[in-house]
Amino acid sequence: MIRYTRLKHQFVTNLPDRLEPGVLYISIEYATVAHLCCCGCGVEVVTPLTPTDWRMTFDGETISLWPSVGNWNDACRSHYIIERSRVTAALQWSDRHVEAEWQRDRAAKERYYADEGELAPRETGSLGSAPIPVAPMWWSRVKDWFAKR
Repeated sequence: MIRYTRLKHQFVTNLPDRLEPGVLYISIEYATVAHLCCCGCGVEVVTPLTPTDWRMTFDGETISLWPSVGNWNDACRSHYIIERSRVTAALQWSDRHVEAEWQRDRAAKERYYADEGELAPRETGSLGSAPIPVAPMWWSRVKDWFAKR
């Protein structure tokens, strides 16, 4: 069950200590998006923006995240899609499907970072751990545009 079907967004440098329900917090500097689970359970959801994790699209008014958000380690096991700031419930996955996706994700990270000759970024499971900062040039332009407003 999805309680929050529309999300506001807020661009921030650092994530706040307390997240508000129904708000996507976007840190360009730390390439991270965070929010409280859209089912209303209160679990903090952190989605790192990297070539092997999530991608965010900002069209000037709304935010989309891809792929879907699946809270497989939490009691709610919520699964939803955030597209143009709207939240849509997605099908539940079996434990077998979740495990297969985790294996695919690990393999994708190994391939990507082996090709790039870099170390893999550290895992981000809580708000206290920030991913490696990634700020492509177009992010800087978006950040500058918001700074001028």
